[in-house]
Amino acid sequence: MSEQLIPATITIADRSYRIKLDAKDEEVVRKTVKTINDKIIEFKTMFAGKDMQDYVAMALVWYATEQNSSSATDVEKDNLTDKLNLLERMLDGQLQS
Repeated sequence: MSEQLIPATITIADRSYRIKLDAKDEEVVRKTVKTINDKIIEFKTMFAGKDMQDYVAMALVWYATEQNSSSATDVEKDNLTDKLNLLERMLDGQLQS
């Protein structure tokens, strides 16, 4: 059984959007929207004279890059953990011989 979707209004770059989402996702969505809006404000102060669409695009690229960087870091951590586990097994094997 799927969860009941709840209506929510989010505002990104001074535009409101009516969406439906799982209640369990509401806090994450609101935090994400806040992060995006904060980044838009940051870009507006850094790059005067652009229009709002430019700031939204900059924030989108920044956010997507952050997500991909996190994924890459997780993969690197997993690879490092695998290597450490292998090294530990090798050392255990040497100590038992």
